[in-house]
Amino acid sequence: MSNFLYLFRGGDEAYAKLSQEEKQAHMEVWGKWMGGLQEKGHLLDGLPLDGDGRVVHNGGELVTNGPHAEGAELVGGYLIISAKSLDEATEISRSCPIFDYEGSTVEVRQILDMEDHV
Repeated sequence: MSNFLYLFRGGDEAYAKLSQEEKQAHMEVWGKWMGGLQEKGHLLDGLPLDGDGRVVHNGGELVTNGPHAEGAELVGGYLIISAKSLDEATEISRSCPIFDYEGSTVEVRQILDMEDHV
């Protein structure tokens, strides 16, 4: 088994327009989906990310407020999952609730061991 990172992008604008009840219902869908991943031994970690942050440039010499990406490009959250292969990790991502919002994406990346990457 290998570990994979899901980076979630998009959907923030559509989510912001929902009523409080709709937001709660959508978060319950996320909870059920993530609970299913955990029951199957896939979910290792994951949380939403705040929209504010900082970007550090030039070896720390320059720090700017950010991130300043287009809404669909802004990373809104992440999960770390365990899967047999990139293909399996990709297949698991297809049922993600982020796809309830048009234009949303999940980037699937394998997490490498530093020892294997040297």
